[in-house]
Amino acid sequence: MVNLRPLVEATEPAWRANLECLFGCMHFILGEQVEAFEHELAAAFGAKYAVGVGSGTAAIELALRASGLGGSGASVTVPALTSPFTAQAVLAAGCRPHFADVDPETLLLEDAGSAAAVVPVHLYGQPVELPARRRGILVVQDACQAHGAYLRFAAPAAYSFYPTKNLPCLGDGGAVLTDSRRLAERLRLLRDGGRRNDQVSRIPALNSRLDELQACYLRAFLPHLAEWNASRVRLAKLYDGLLAGCPAVRPLARRPGSVCHLYVVRARRRERLREHLARHGIATGVHYPVPLHLQPAFRQFGPGPGGLPVAERACREVLSLPLWPMMPASMVEEVAARVRAFR
Repeated sequence: MVNLRPLVEATEPAWRANLECLFGCMHFILGEQVEAFEHELAAAFGAKYAVGVGSGTAAIELALRASGLGGSGASVTVPALTSPFTAQAVLAAGCRPHFADVDPETLLLEDAGSAAAVVPVHLYGQPVELPARRRGILVVQDACQAHGAYLRFAAPAAYSFYPTKNLPCLGDGGAVLTDSRRLAERLRLLRDGGRRNDQVSRIPALNSRLDELQACYLRAFLPHLAEWNASRVRLAKLYDGLLAGCPAVRPLARRPGSVCHLYVVRARRRERLREHLARHGIATGVHYPVPLHLQPAFRQFGPGPGGLPVAERACREVLSLPLWPMMPASMVEEVAARVRAFR
């Protein structure tokens, strides 16, 4: 599905230099590498502030807490088709997820509903249109799959640096981007046990800090993100052309500005197609196989089977084909040929 080796090898001089600096100063928690990465990330994405945290899940949770919803039990609208970690973050923040159906073409959140807050997900790298701001409703963006997509940061955006993401690290990592100084200061307090560089906890908080080692790699990868995203878009367009009119699959419609985190098709005989491709050494993924409202952890918060039909059908059909920035075009052609040969 994804090969990280070419990315790591191409950036080796930069991350080795960062590691040398890190081991020179021996400051491994919230040190110079994380601080530098936060400034570089905010500048690259067009936000005023970036706050590094331990994971994308923590980024969503902390953004909700910093926005004033922590422990409130407030209802938060979440699309039924997304990673379960989106809903886990809502629960961890002391809120209740309210699941909503998705658009049948893009599979993005269709309606924010009447909840106190909404977490629109920029699924598969597609920038979703944020709901119209209503008095009293809070918005926290789940941008964990949308690194480099053009977003506005009046509403905080949570990012994940999981190894398969467009901007990866080599473990877990995350960040929240915002244009609010007050929110950024609150996030820094919340991620470090409520402390301000001392041993006094001022508020109930977490221990969720971006690791200095991961920041060394992220700083090396960040300058290449635009190039890597352009490669993803180019390869996705190649897939589009090769799979046009294919009876076995229907490529998912993408919104303008997508950074093509995943290349997703819909297949009515998905499992048979996966078996066919696996026999030819081609890995595939399913993002995601079960809508959130039907997963055991979240059933109490949503309707039963049939309640959100678009997401339920999509979860039976979506299939992610191999895609990474330095993937040879010949591999895309081979995958597409094998898909077209499926009967």
